[in-house]
Amino acid sequence: MICRLRRIKSRRPWPKANRYVTSSNSSKPLSGHPNRVVREIAGKTTVFDGEGFLRNPDDWSEEVAQSLASEIGLSKMDERHHQVIDFMRRYYFYHGRAPMNRDLKAGVDMPLLELEALFPGGIRLGARRVAGLPNPKSCAG
Repeated sequence: MICRLRRIKSRRPWPKANRYVTSSNSSKPLSGHPNRVVREIAGKTTVFDGEGFLRNPDDWSEEVAQSLASEIGLSKMDERHHQVIDFMRRYYFYHGRAPMNRDLKAGVDMPLLELEALFPGGIRLGARRVAGLPNPKSCAG
């Protein structure tokens, strides 16, 4: 019982530093959460999480994908990149989750190592981010 109480007391609340993103003419946070970042990308204001993943997959567009691809070091996307991104998005909106590696491999008919090498950062930090899917670590918040 004592250990449990100590553990509960040692939990820290959210940091007090102002990490909220605010607009220039308002003091209210645009994102509403310290782990969310509001950015201007491809001509529109979009909310990202702390690792650069879109918070809302519906904010994705081809222009956003190209901007995100250039941020991770992918200057030009070819047909294979678009095939992977399109499959990932269709799978996500049908199943409500991102495809597992075996589903992705079967769906685009490419070996897993080729898929990993296709995007800088691999499948998770590259393809999934460019496809506009949510961060796999952020289940809530």
